[in-house]
Amino acid sequence: MSLQEANTESRIRLMLVDDHPLVRDGLRARLGSVPRLDVVGEAGSGREALELADTLRPDLMLVDIGMRDMNGIQLTAALHERHPGVVVVILSMYDNAEYVTSAIRAGARGYVLKDAPSQEIIAAIEAAVAGGSYYSHAVAHALVEPAPQADPLTEREREVLLLLAAGQSNKMVAANLAISVRTVEAHRLNLRRKLGVENVAALVKYAMERGWIKG
Repeated sequence: MSLQEANTESRIRLMLVDDHPLVRDGLRARLGSVPRLDVVGEAGSGREALELADTLRPDLMLVDIGMRDMNGIQLTAALHERHPGVVVVILSMYDNAEYVTSAIRAGARGYVLKDAPSQEIIAAIEAAVAGGSYYSHAVAHALVEPAPQADPLTEREREVLLLLAAGQSNKMVAANLAISVRTVEAHRLNLRRKLGVENVAALVKYAMERGWIKG
């Protein structure tokens, strides 16, 4: 029986974790009327979500990846260690295989894109709470595609590259990743040395060639 068809028994306590209030509002509006789903709380950061998990005891969290203090993958790993009974489904705008694989390794039971219809998000929740897993079609497709070539970058360097490719300044990147501007400059220097690129346009091209961003 699906969540849409179910009665009020065995209700699922759901938490929304995203650093954008409008996204949380939209999710609450989309999911708040679904039978068996109780949106018991929301958090704007990974650390806040961890703290609320201690008191709210959710059954499942819908978690964004790109948060400042603790990204969604780090939060998933922390929850898996601290609250192993909490099921995590990632809800992200990123569909590249690296993020998906990292989320799975951290313990996520599903990975759905933010532009997915409500029915797909509900299907992911149903599968996850039943002990299974669920991945958006585009995500599943990315998982079976071979990587074009070995990647010389560290995880942090990739994060910096993606933010720079999105047009963010050093100061904005530093704020998003909770690091100093000097550290961002050091990462930019490493990117130049490793990739042989000199400008943001070259970084964008590199990211597009690897499927990290779309043109």
